[in-house]
Amino acid sequence: MEPLQHPDNLHLRAALGWLELGNHLEANEELEHITDELRVHPDVLEVCWQINSAAKKWEACIAIAEAIVKLTSDQSAGWIHRSFSLHELKRTEEAYDLLLPAREKFPDQWVIPYNLACYTAQLGKIEECAQWFDIAMTMDEMTVKEAAMDDPDLEPLWKSRWGARWKHK
Repeated sequence: MEPLQHPDNLHLRAALGWLELGNHLEANEELEHITDELRVHPDVLEVCWQINSAAKKWEACIAIAEAIVKLTSDQSAGWIHRSFSLHELKRTEEAYDLLLPAREKFPDQWVIPYNLACYTAQLGKIEECAQWFDIAMTMDEMTVKEAAMDDPDLEPLWKSRWGARWKHK
């Protein structure tokens, strides 16, 4: 899909700026200025997902992520967003099931095995969680450590016999 043109690209960048400042309401206002037919552009949908995520509107996030997957199935963001949104709605098994095919489709994305580790931890599948976490660690150890430090979804892993494996790394 072609990049947004002036002035729509300016409104999109302004929306991103508002999100960086922590103001999802102003970000949404900026998106309102984008040409109607371009509001289904993948870049606009991505920002729309971020706005709805900041507002914790998870049902809307699922619908937006579904649209992103349909428009850009060759990119990982929609897949990751859809499962994250489902998980936030306590539909973790569904989140896992829908993200699992993305692992083969996007083998270079550490966040996919990381999220699969989070979901399996929450589902009580600690051994599988440890396996996914190992995969994520081999892909980008520093980033994964930073993400995992305060992630409550991984708490069951840290409390298990598997958790000691990473505490010394």
